[in-house]
Amino acid sequence: MQNSVTQQPKYNIGFSSDNIAGASAEVINAIVECNTGTASPYGTDNYTAQVEEKLRQIFETDLSVFIVPTGSAANALCLATLTPPWGAVLCHPDSHINNDECGAPEFFTNGAKLIEVAGQSSKIDPLLLQQEALNKVGDVHSVQPSVVSITQATETGSIYNLDEIKKIGDICRNSGLRLHMDGARFANALVSLDCSAAEMTWKAGVDALSFGATKNGVLAAEVIVLFDKSLAQEMAYRRKRAGHLLSKMRLLSSQINAYLSDDLWLNNARHANQMALRLEEGLTAIEGVELQSKTEANIIFCKLPLVVITGLLEQGFHFYHDRWGQNVIRLVTNFTSQPEEIDLFLQAARTLMASKHKS
Repeated sequence: MQNSVTQQPKYNIGFSSDNIAGASAEVINAIVECNTGTASPYGTDNYTAQVEEKLRQIFETDLSVFIVPTGSAANALCLATLTPPWGAVLCHPDSHINNDECGAPEFFTNGAKLIEVAGQSSKIDPLLLQQEALNKVGDVHSVQPSVVSITQATETGSIYNLDEIKKIGDICRNSGLRLHMDGARFANALVSLDCSAAEMTWKAGVDALSFGATKNGVLAAEVIVLFDKSLAQEMAYRRKRAGHLLSKMRLLSSQINAYLSDDLWLNNARHANQMALRLEEGLTAIEGVELQSKTEANIIFCKLPLVVITGLLEQGFHFYHDRWGQNVIRLVTNFTSQPEEIDLFLQAARTLMASKHKS
């Protein structure tokens, strides 16, 4: 019996997530360099102190810093510190904390409830937020609005502009709510808006930030940034109790230290965004491709015929599809994406689309 030969894909090019990339060489080198001699444990080392000072300079204010291994820990610990167990976290239905944290916010807060507040482009509508912020306040039978969580950039690649953040921040302040920012793609949003980190956070009313780094060149480290330092003591106990206070903290801090040095974090994000714009420009020129929204960060959604999607997957291009509507695909670029990879994808899409039109 003759064995069938399985044809290997022509390419192995990934657009499924910005988590598929490794770490920047500068980050890896920093880990190696700090891995000699001894250092004080549990974040009392010089590397952690350097990170704290760099973040104070970047955000132009005094603040408290807590380094953790994952974004889920950063988000859940922030929300637990800002929300009582009988509280409500107001968030967009598309938010990561609502869809992709396996209940971590509810677990860490000891039962706080996530309340969805809708809005276009995965961004909370301030008018709807204003209504929800006042919903059943003082009613002992209901969870109490306690914190608003916004995602910057959002899970669909859109970005809150400064006015939108400030408007939400004003609602929070006037309603006695805290404001948390899930900044898993913080750098991508920052370079896109071309503003200061201070303007995009505490100056607009943000109390706590999950400062993302893993998606943008770090091996495994995220930073909780508290602009309200009165929250620091509780955060310290919560981080330890949750098992996220690493004894050999310098191995995490060295990553963030390198990430923040010589604008590596901004350059990585800028490159990822530029690759997304290159991809968007090329897709726009292909007849039959339907872009779902304007590209603002490093995420693109577009609609393609099923035969084209299948053809691209068979050729070895990796991306998610059919999670956001029939024949809608998501393409995510990262700091290692290369122009040649973008062009190969565009050429393959162009050829497949042309073949479909002929048939």
